[in-house]
Amino acid sequence: MSALLFTFGYRDRAMGAFAEHPAAAGRIARQDLYAFDNLALDGIDALLFSMHADQRFLAARAARIAAYIERGGTVVANGHIAYPYLPEVGGYIPSPGQGLKDLAIHRVAAHPIWDGVSEQDLTFRRGVAGFYGRGGHQPPAGATVVHTVGAQAQPLDFIYRVGAGRVLLHGGNDLWQYGGNDSTARIAPQLIGWLFGGAA
Repeated sequence: MSALLFTFGYRDRAMGAFAEHPAAAGRIARQDLYAFDNLALDGIDALLFSMHADQRFLAARAARIAAYIERGGTVVANGHIAYPYLPEVGGYIPSPGQGLKDLAIHRVAAHPIWDGVSEQDLTFRRGVAGFYGRGGHQPPAGATVVHTVGAQAQPLDFIYRVGAGRVLLHGGNDLWQYGGNDSTARIAPQLIGWLFGGAA
């Protein structure tokens, strides 16, 4: 089992730490995004896209990404979708305000990726709210929404099925960048466990 973590021309320390995390056990390889057209995706279990990925490039390859998922692949995507490249997901909708009530993260469904991660730690980073998410996307019918943001309950983290595959969209900063001395340190290893463990 293996996953490709797509880079974007910048040496991102969080990406490196995620790919080299002991839980990954060498199964996550970093790959330049612009080599995508030349990659054979057979045998690759997951594609991981950063919030910094070139979405115009990906949107031009949306059909290939959709076909990969339908055959049983997993896609993890982060960030604000400006150029739709995931099946059945539209563009990003920012929170209508920037006050605390607009930025508070709420869990609406339990999921192994966020097991033991507190909503307080997701809402605040170094005492400031808004790093984890400042808006959301309209999920497809049947998606499992895990977190919403703000009083408007905008879907921030959700997972849905496409054919034999699955998509996790996190509408904020890259999930693999969280950690440190609070409960968000659980996200990276638990995300790896979800990628390779077969949970829904």
